[in-house]
Amino acid sequence: MPALRVAFVGNALPRRCGIATFTTDLELAVRHIDTVAQTAIIAMCDPGSHYAFGPQVRWTIDQEDAEGYLAAAAFINAQGFDVVSLQHEFGIFGGEAGELVLGLIAALRVPLVTTLHTVLDKPTPAQRAVIDAILAASAQVVVMARKGRAILIDTYGADPDTIVVIPHGIPDMPLVLPQRAKNALGYGDRHVILTFGLLSPNKGIETMIEAMPRVLAQVPDAVYVVMGATHPALLRKAGEAYRDTLIERVHALGLDDHVEFLNRFVDRPELLDHIAMCDVYVTPYLGEAQMTSGTLAYSHGLGRPVVSTPYWHAVELLMDGSGVLVPFNDPEGLGKAVTDLLVDERARLAMGRKAYVASRAMTWANVGLRYRDCFRAASHRAAPVLPAMELGHFKAMCDDTGLFQHAIHGIPDRHHGYCIDDNARALLACCRIGGDGHAAFAHAMAPRFAAFIQHGWNPDNARFRNFMGYDRRWLEPQGSHDSHGRTLWALGVCTAWHHDPALAQWAAPLFREAMAPVAAFGSPRSWAFTLLGLHGYCPAYPRDAEAGRLRRDLAERLYQHLLTYETPDWVWFENRLSYDNARLCEALIVTGRALGVQHWVAAGLRSLHWLLAVQTAPSGHFRPVGSEGFLSGTRQPPMPFDQQPVEACATIAACLAAMDTEPAPGWQTEAQRAFAWFTGTNDLGIPLVDTHNGSCRDGLHPDRANENRGAESLLAYILSLSDMRRITQGPQITQGPQITQSPSQTGLSSFSIHSAE
Repeated sequence: MPALRVAFVGNALPRRCGIATFTTDLELAVRHIDTVAQTAIIAMCDPGSHYAFGPQVRWTIDQEDAEGYLAAAAFINAQGFDVVSLQHEFGIFGGEAGELVLGLIAALRVPLVTTLHTVLDKPTPAQRAVIDAILAASAQVVVMARKGRAILIDTYGADPDTIVVIPHGIPDMPLVLPQRAKNALGYGDRHVILTFGLLSPNKGIETMIEAMPRVLAQVPDAVYVVMGATHPALLRKAGEAYRDTLIERVHALGLDDHVEFLNRFVDRPELLDHIAMCDVYVTPYLGEAQMTSGTLAYSHGLGRPVVSTPYWHAVELLMDGSGVLVPFNDPEGLGKAVTDLLVDERARLAMGRKAYVASRAMTWANVGLRYRDCFRAASHRAAPVLPAMELGHFKAMCDDTGLFQHAIHGIPDRHHGYCIDDNARALLACCRIGGDGHAAFAHAMAPRFAAFIQHGWNPDNARFRNFMGYDRRWLEPQGSHDSHGRTLWALGVCTAWHHDPALAQWAAPLFREAMAPVAAFGSPRSWAFTLLGLHGYCPAYPRDAEAGRLRRDLAERLYQHLLTYETPDWVWFENRLSYDNARLCEALIVTGRALGVQHWVAAGLRSLHWLLAVQTAPSGHFRPVGSEGFLSGTRQPPMPFDQQPVEACATIAACLAAMDTEPAPGWQTEAQRAFAWFTGTNDLGIPLVDTHNGSCRDGLHPDRANENRGAESLLAYILSLSDMRRITQGPQITQGPQITQSPSQTGLSSFSIHSAE
């Protein structure tokens, strides 16, 4: 088998936490397998920290730096790794619920295997959104307990075939009696009870302290050792207040000689020495929702008898009798279980031997092999790229009149009513998704949007109205040239919609009547939108000479505009970039291809290539033209904010039009790059879409996302997702002028045009 190259993303030693130890141990275990050629760690850094990482750490990410996640993804992609192993835990990644890591995930071009160290059965909405995105992007997901697998399947709807249970790894140590280690550590002949971990209230230390009088009544030499520093997050927030309350309780109970606090970080050799010397290891956690405990695994693997509360990991690990389970927050029950083991040496040693034998499959050598197999399976199966098409928010944004224009967060905003722009987009979306597994929705909703468009037609001036109040009164006698053109676009596509012949027959005469005024329009976007409508209408009505003449006239106008404004460093149709920019390129490409006018096609491709370079951030991700720059001076570099979903949508469609014209992989890559903007590969590293209901945030501000989820953004995402699904089903490519890739100074794939021969 070919050797694997694996990149690990997580914390790493010498950072002091369980994830750092786990990531470092897993990387070492996998690296020692002879069929793995190369490994590297991409290490997370918490704010203000500086770690002396070892040579296996090849890259670092500042936890709160959105750009850093994208740069790390670019590094991974460039190094040619076969698979990425992500160690996920809430709290080690930046953003709400750690959402910044989704930017890295979306930018990866290699399969992802995610280890979930925590699986929440009752997540917050933000946590749920992050885990859903991780599940959608991962070829394989590893959990350390069967309970975690069940929760992912039952609560999150995960594909059972992708969820793998691999136990927490442990060092391969010999089974030894504790006396030698006790002597070395100064405990002599005393009976030692041990708990280890970063100190925090959820560990239940107070329960064992309250149980100690019960233990001492029968084992008067017993000592309870609480080893580990206070959790850094708790220390920053409250100092040592929690530890002080524990110490005060020890004093109050007269246990000063029987409870010992070792308040320090310990390395693994010291930890293993202390586990080896204890007679009973105790994990008195206060709640069941503990999916993984590394120290429980370690104590099990060293053959120490364990007394534990019944959190998920403990229930599974100790259910065969290799430990004792007691109820939560039960000092009496905890004290009795510990005492019974301390006074019965034979039972204690037998339980330890049973635990040791049962744990041999958990040694890092064996766990490393399991992960190697998981990585190999993932490297042969591409991870799912696209989320499912969800229409819940689309439905919620509609009433009997049509589609609401705006939303306050996810709630329809009736105050601003409706507009024909959005209802035209909605009709267009129905035509797209009706043949993509959503026929029932499309057939039910399309007539509603069509009725809105029909009602918007004003025969007195041969124009479409645009804005309507919630009271169903039109607010203007006619809309803009662009809204008229966009409505024609939807009508033209509708005329060719074979799934509903009646709707197609309705659309055709209205299209013919409404196209006449466009000849007098001066907006290049209105021409482009109309051309996209004519691209649907003309094949259905090839004998409509007037439509054919308008089609050629508008395409030539658009082409001449490009020639008028184009310079070597400004390849565009106007003196400034505005909104829906790539639609101009798309219109020239599809019209030129349909009519066999190659200089239109070349112009569309040329301008699109330039626009893609403009819309590329220094780290290589898609950065759409910001709306703050729409009114800036002529030929100025675009402003980075506010970024809007329509730009990503238009870019995807234009790249697909180019891909249908030219059989070159670069266009598909660019479409995927633009779509990744929706899912988190953007300047803020924040996903804009809610994959549960199909809603989309209204854009990106410099410091945050716009939390409103209006119609324009919703439909931009739905149309983009529909386009991307067409790629996965295999685009129909027609032979035409060929495109070859060449290097670019910006790092973006560039294209040169030459004639097919």
